[in-house]
Amino acid sequence: MEKLVEVKDLKKYFWTGGTPFSKGEAIRAVDDVSFGVNKEEIFGLVGESGCGKTTCGKTILKILKSTDGRIYFDNQDITYLKEKEMRKFRKKMTIIYQDPFGSLDPRMKIGTIIAEPMKVHGIVSSKDEIAEKTIDIMTKVGLTEDQIDRYPHEFSGGQRQRVGIARALATNPEFIVADESVSALDVSIQAQIINLLKDLQREFGLSILFIAHDLSVVKHISDRIAVMYLGKIVEIADKRELFSNPCHPYTRALLSAIPIPDPRKRPRETILMGDVPSPINPPPGCRFHTRCTMAEPMCKEKAPELANVGGDHFVACHFV
Repeated sequence: MEKLVEVKDLKKYFWTGGTPFSKGEAIRAVDDVSFGVNKEEIFGLVGESGCGKTTCGKTILKILKSTDGRIYFDNQDITYLKEKEMRKFRKKMTIIYQDPFGSLDPRMKIGTIIAEPMKVHGIVSSKDEIAEKTIDIMTKVGLTEDQIDRYPHEFSGGQRQRVGIARALATNPEFIVADESVSALDVSIQAQIINLLKDLQREFGLSILFIAHDLSVVKHISDRIAVMYLGKIVEIADKRELFSNPCHPYTRALLSAIPIPDPRKRPRETILMGDVPSPINPPPGCRFHTRCTMAEPMCKEKAPELANVGGDHFVACHFV
């Protein structure tokens, strides 16, 4: 399949404790990450909190400036484009934020919130066209015309997330980063929003990078899934392959923790020992070796490469 978005050796470091004469210590939030999102595909990115998922998504959109590596959009290298040069790409790439309340301006009516990106990018030319397109988008995400003059605080969490989705759709994008977009919602509302995203993806032919920490949610919506640990991708596979044949010990641990209705069919749980190491001083070699039951001395010395183990299944482990 043809890739719409591709990152190669992407790095994003933050610096802490610096002085006027030095940068201080590097927080390696995203460290040498490579993957691609195909056209009209939902690509899941999962991992524990703090592993770098959100930073990766924001760096791809150039909300954050990358430290190193390359970002390609529709075969065009956008890594070092100036903001003026990026304008033509901005309307094609957008984000749905995690917090459906904090991401909306409480002083603006939702009609204005949805219409603002259209005005900024010059997509519409008249007030009538703005109103017509705003109402059309609201209808598509499950909102009604009579809600157009209401403020964010007058909506429930699920409705506010629908507003966020409508705002993301306002520029007719090709690529959307959905950053933990259902994690702040009740389970029943999560299902509604996930089904809405799937319907919109099919209707508009969108490519979506779906970021989450809940593997069961990612399984429901994604075509392919990448598992991230401490700033690195440890496994990438088609969702069916990942769930039926998880190869990396970290992926197995995540899958074993998913609740299932019948406890008798539950696989033996893999309990991870210890805490996730600090991204300021990550372990040498394989970053997972401090918590891995399969770790050998070589794991402490040499970092495994992401290697093909068959088909489109890639794993970063010395023993796979």
